[in-house]
Amino acid sequence: MTKEETISRISRTGVLPVVRAGSADHARGAIDAICEGGIDTVEITLTIPNAVALIAQLTRELPDVLIGAGTVMSADDARRCIDAGATFIISPATVPDVIRVCAENETLVMPGILTPTEIARALELGVDVVKVFPVSAVGGADYIRSLRAPFPYLNVVPTGGITVHTAGEYIAAGAIAVGLGSDLVDLSAIREGRASDVTAAARRVLNTIVEARQ
Repeated sequence: MTKEETISRISRTGVLPVVRAGSADHARGAIDAICEGGIDTVEITLTIPNAVALIAQLTRELPDVLIGAGTVMSADDARRCIDAGATFIISPATVPDVIRVCAENETLVMPGILTPTEIARALELGVDVVKVFPVSAVGGADYIRSLRAPFPYLNVVPTGGITVHTAGEYIAAGAIAVGLGSDLVDLSAIREGRASDVTAAARRVLNTIVEARQ
């Protein structure tokens, strides 16, 4: 899959579930519940134990789901994730070595940025999509709208503090997708046998995004 195809796929779905869990089993339970709700893009953070092995497993077993790696902070980790089958790489900050490895492997990279200066630096490094993090701490959807005034063609995926109920506000502000963490990926629901709650939340956020685009 080309970078352009990956961007198109993420934009079409409109949401990137950010999966953090204390075990690969809990992560897998959350992912299955999310996918059951119709979401077909997932970010597996490297904070999950054996995350790279989980990425490899998911790319084999869920060929219709776009699997990416998150919290990638080194070139070595980027290479390991790409070799495991990750279609995109996400970092909480702009790490030039990670961007370089992704460029060498023609893999989409989303570095974390917060300010216009950081956006300009990321664009100089050849980045196609930026992750605005932590967005809720600096103004939420209004901040995305303000950033896109001087960068109207910027592909933005805001993350941090977004909820199932507020996701549509970011799409309306110009984001191509939103990163959703614990408000969607409810690990307590998974541990307590309430996976259907996560599935229902996935369906709700997809409906919210459709409504925002209309």
